[in-house]
Amino acid sequence: PAFGLFIFTIARDPLRIIILIAGAFFWLVSLLLSSLIWFIAVKASDPQDERLQKGLLIFGVMFSVLLQEAFRFLYYKLLRKAIEGLVALSEDGCSPISIQQMAYVAGVGFGLMSGAFSMINLLADALGPGTVGIHGDSQLYFLTSAFMTMVLIFLHTFWGILFFHGCEHQRWWEIAAVVIMHLTVSGLSFCNPLYVGSLVPSYLLMAAAAAWAYLLSGGSAQNLWRFLLCKC
Repeated sequence: PAFGLFIFTIARDPLRIIILIAGAFFWLVSLLLSSLIWFIAVKASDPQDERLQKGLLIFGVMFSVLLQEAFRFLYYKLLRKAIEGLVALSEDGCSPISIQQMAYVAGVGFGLMSGAFSMINLLADALGPGTVGIHGDSQLYFLTSAFMTMVLIFLHTFWGILFFHGCEHQRWWEIAAVVIMHLTVSGLSFCNPLYVGSLVPSYLLMAAAAAWAYLLSGGSAQNLWRFLLCKC
């Protein structure tokens, strides 16, 4: 369902495709830099010290989140300049795409690239060797990983809307909320293999972020409430 965001809302618009690909590229660069720093830290430390290696893993995850949000801010600045250029080139003095639409497409770009890497890692693990759950561990690894990938794609989409809105209106607490939610969801992954401890809070945060993004995008609380009650 998450990858359907591209097919139904972006694929027919060339400008949106360009913005999405650029957003995916920004996320990819942030991952490359954070991975490089984590790799250097691991190689420079004692591989026999399990406590240190776990600490470096936690540091790597948290640093990656902060770097992703820093690149999201850089991408917002780039798109803001792009809007000014589009307005200057247009005949009617209007941009062909709004900042709200850019925020959505950029968020989908971040999410799709994040989901693609999650799927690649998952498929690499599926090649073996070994069988999931053979030593009595949970056999739901692949299923829960798929659900976690989906929630991250949606969350990146909603975070893009919230983050850009915060930047546009200088509401820094909205940006801080996005960073905190991102850190929380990433930190919940350390609860695994207790998958309920990571999936349930992540989906609750996704629901809250979705409602918040909907309201910031111009939706009404009344319509949201009617949707939750399944009323026409």
